[in-house]
Order: sequence, then structure tokens, then C-alpha cells
Amino acid sequence: MTAGLAEGRSLDQLARALRADGTDPDLLAAALTQTDLQARAAAKFGERAADMLFTRAALEQATRARVAALHAERFRKAGCHSVADLGCGIGAESLAFLEAGLTVHPVELDPLTAAFAQHNLSIAAARLGASQPFVRVGDAEAIGPGDAEAAFLDPARRTAGHSGTRRLASPDDYSPSLRFAFGLADERPTGIKLGPGLDRELIPDTAEAQWISVDGQLVETGLWFGSAARSGVRRAALVLRGTDDSAELTAAHDADDAEVRSLGDYLYEPDGAVIRARLIGTLAEQTGAGMLSAGIAYLTSDTHVDTPFASGFRVLETLSPREKDLRHALAAREIGTLEIKKRGADVDPAALRRRLKLRGAHSATLFLTRDEHGRHTALLTERC
Repeated sequence: MTAGLAEGRSLDQLARALRADGTDPDLLAAALTQTDLQARAAAKFGERAADMLFTRAALEQATRARVAALHAERFRKAGCHSVADLGCGIGAESLAFLEAGLTVHPVELDPLTAAFAQHNLSIAAARLGASQPFVRVGDAEAIGPGDAEAAFLDPARRTAGHSGTRRLASPDDYSPSLRFAFGLADERPTGIKLGPGLDRELIPDTAEAQWISVDGQLVETGLWFGSAARSGVRRAALVLRGTDDSAELTAAHDADDAEVRSLGDYLYEPDGAVIRARLIGTLAEQTGAGMLSAGIAYLTSDTHVDTPFASGFRVLETLSPREKDLRHALAAREIGTLEIKKRGADVDPAALRRRLKLRGAHSATLFLTRDEHGRHTALLTERC
């Protein structure tokens, strides 16, 4: 099938040809599903995705290879030699642990996902010349970490199944549960991968909480305990770009917001990791900026400072936020391509863009937000 795709045929063309050859329909459907998932997985796993097996649900929750490698490095630096991967999914974290030279003890509740993880880990172990891990099938809370020195948990945050699952609203329904995960954290070095929108009230005082964004997309909240956590760090925002670039803000606690100031020549939109880590005040100090409005995550300054922790925009002018006025102003400036961002404004950017009936050769970014007095405002900007 891969050879057929390499020849330039689409999945649909290849499927029709294989059906004509009498290929078993169930086998063909399974093969087409894997081919599609492998193509999607390349963004997370690179070239190794071609040798891996996936379910749709497990691929969606699987950690990107670059991020998983950072998790593994935590345990290696902590002096750990073995890690229990409790709720291993298709084995993304266990693969990184293997590549870091750690002994991994994976556990997965779903038998099909466990079988796929076993395949993925067997391929990796053979490539690395390492001992092949054995994926235990069962409830991670019942099986536990055994004699592993450390534990990593990526609790399932979706309903059971391989496709068509829905996200669980309550952390009480996660599997393994947070109560179980936090209990392990009292015993040994532990890492817990959770969604980026985790309720911060659930974060234990003993944890280092690290929010990670990849190419502008906020992807996870990591909670680290024991020697897997860094001394003096309780809040961290890690920003990853491309294949090599990374930058991090760290602090012992949430940062106080900067003072509100009047609009300057530049506007900053902090990265999502910085916002969730509540380190906007730290970023403001680094850039010499102030808050555009109280409680709204935009910064403003009179000079531009290039930073990996925020996108910078040059303010062109302040416009009336009334829709009719905006339509006339944008038409007069011949703006046909408009990026719309909003905080503190109740508006649907996509719907507004259609109603504005944009025409013209110019492009810009429009911020719908509030000013230093809390009043609605519209700021026409261009990216720095």
C-alpha cells in the first residue's frame, strides 16, 4: 500500500484497485485506516510513524516525539533507571524512555491499544538494540508501578474507544485517576501529563507545573514531583518552535500582573504557555511593557523587543469598535485580508470577518479588546 502511495496514487484510487483485485474488505479497511493514521502521525513522530500502528483516539492523545524526549530527560537527570508508563497508549512516552536508555514498564487498559503499543515498542527496541519491553494489559491502578523507580502517567481524558470518543469534562473521571497519580507522586519521582486547560486549583503545592506550547499551539500541562521536579521552580512556560528552537520562563510562583498603562506603539500577544503559567508579569518586566487593560492578556510598550514568548504587533491606529465604522474604515484602507484577535470582546471573529465584506490588496491584524479605562476598542496593527 505504501508503494502505491509512493507512485502518486491517492488512498481512494488505491482502495478501488485493491477491491478490484479481490482484497478482503475488512482487511482493506484496516489497512487504509492505518495508512491514513500513519500519515497524520508524521507531524508527531516524524519518519518513525511509517513503522507504527495507531488508533485514532490514541494518536490524538499521544505526545509529540520532541516533547516526550523532554519528559524522558527529566527522569534521566533525576538519576532514574526505570520508569512505569501507566496508561501508555500506543507507546509514545515509552518510546522516548527507551531512546533515553531507561528501562520502561508500560501498562495499558485497552487490549487493542496495548497490542499496538507492543508492536511499536518492539520495533524501537530492535532498532536500538535494547531489551524489548512487555506491555501489561490491565487497569494501571490495579497493576501499579511495581519496582520501577519512577512513574509517568498520561491519564485518558476521553471516553473509552478507538474512534468517535468525547473529551471527559471532570478530572474525577480520568483513567488513571488524579487521586491515584498524586498518591504515586508522594512515593517516587513522578510526571503527569494533563490537558493545557487543567483547572489550576487541582495543582498540588508540591508540584512543578510546566505548560508547553509547540509552534504556537498549547499542547499540555506537565506536573512533576520529587527529583523529577526542578528545585525552586513551581511555574514554567516552555515554548518550542520548529525542530530545535526552545525558550522557557520559570518562577517559584505565579507572577503579579504588570501595571496597566496607556496604549504604546507596540502590542504583544503572550504565548498561551505564558498565559496559563501566569507569568505575564515576568514577560512584561523582560520587555518593558505594561498591561493594555486590567485582567486582559495583552501587553503594550513604546519600543519593540523581540521575544520568543509573545507575538509582537506594531499599532497602526485606533478605530471605532462599532461594526459599521469598522467596515467603512477597512474599506477606505483597502484591507482585503484581516486577521482578527479578541480578548474582552464578545464577538465571533469568523462571522465578523464575513460581515465586514473585505476587499483590497492590503492585509492587517485587528485586535478587539479593551483599553486602560476598560472601554471597548479596536486596534489596527501589523505583525512585527
